[in-house]
Amino acid sequence: MKLHTTLTKMTTYLDGDAHYILPADHNFIKINPLIGKSIDLQFIGEKYCASCGDKHANLYRMGFCKNCFFTSPLAGESIINPELSTAHLDKADRDLDYEKSYQLQPHVVYLANSGGLKVGVTRASQKTTRWTDQGASEAIVLAQTENRYQAGMIEVALKQHLSDKTIWQKMLKNEDPELDLLKEKEAVKDKIPSEYQQWLSSEDEVYRIKYPVLEYPAKVKSLNLDKNSGLQSVLKGVRGQYLIFEGGIVLNIRSHTGYRVAITV
Repeated sequence: MKLHTTLTKMTTYLDGDAHYILPADHNFIKINPLIGKSIDLQFIGEKYCASCGDKHANLYRMGFCKNCFFTSPLAGESIINPELSTAHLDKADRDLDYEKSYQLQPHVVYLANSGGLKVGVTRASQKTTRWTDQGASEAIVLAQTENRYQAGMIEVALKQHLSDKTIWQKMLKNEDPELDLLKEKEAVKDKIPSEYQQWLSSEDEVYRIKYPVLEYPAKVKSLNLDKNSGLQSVLKGVRGQYLIFEGGIVLNIRSHTGYRVAITV
């Protein structure tokens, strides 16, 4: 079966293991059943902006053309830096209606183990999706806020003590350290400024996530579709937004947002 798709972030859900679905033209591809099978994936030389949909020779950042990266609310300041959210002030960054719908809803600040301990922010309704997107093996809710700005300010305070980055190579080699997230949560509570202490969560559930991986690589080799147009190889697993192939070759789907590919399975 041969399908064409413009790459975009895989949809994820939890049902025992993490499950991944890649959208395709008028169809979709369930990734989990393909693990252990040979896949041919080829970049066909076209790129499309994730916002305007226009075809471009090159995309600027995050799957956006240069114009959309600087104008679209989908790439607004608070997407990357939640503390820059202004919707709670009734102040627009790029599109107030969109920003209110995105920012003015419950958010969580969490601790996760994804190659190491990290702090992060996401919408409360999307927390498990966010963790599987990042390949976290476990996570715990630290705080739940009314809006994105409050969560961002908590994260800013904690970034003085914790990383906010996924250590992606260790994550893909399954080299997560042994952590007690309950103890880590207790250890950072007093690092949160007093005006945000009210948002601390009493939830103590540690969410543990299993990924469908037959074999983790000893050494990770990242595939760049601009330098190598594709591959034909056995799919060994999926974790985060990475497809893991035989020989330790990994493809970051999200970093190739907008790339047009043909997939034969």
